[in-house]
Amino acid sequence: MDFQVKRDTQDINWAEVNQLLKGFGLTNHTVLETKFAFEHSQEVVFILLDNQLIGCGRALTDYIAQASIYNIAVDKDYQGLGIGKFIIKTFVDYLSKCNITLYTHPDTVSWYKQLGFESMKTGMAIYHESHIEELRKMNFV
Repeated sequence: MDFQVKRDTQDINWAEVNQLLKGFGLTNHTVLETKFAFEHSQEVVFILLDNQLIGCGRALTDYIAQASIYNIAVDKDYQGLGIGKFIIKTFVDYLSKCNITLYTHPDTVSWYKQLGFESMKTGMAIYHESHIEELRKMNFV
């Protein structure tokens, strides 16, 4: 398979991005809000096959000390091929001077540990009131 890697937001089908993220419970935002979030992230990765989105992710960073990775998703039909690892490695390589955090589903913590991430003892968050109950149900907090 010949995958295309895009590191910018031009010519992206935002409906596909939004649908991929929604399929994993990674967003409840509109297509325009998802587009806004990716366009205002310092780093993005999109993986396409025959111009169809099959994977994506984004990162926020100051490029000096801190970075956070968000919205890592790979189409279920293409999981197990190393695409997710490639997306993470791309971010880790570009953000190598930074401490990198990420926010993930409890079911994927062990996968990220295999990639070198460690659980934090002091991570804290303030959640929007409209999200906190759902996050509690899903064992995020």
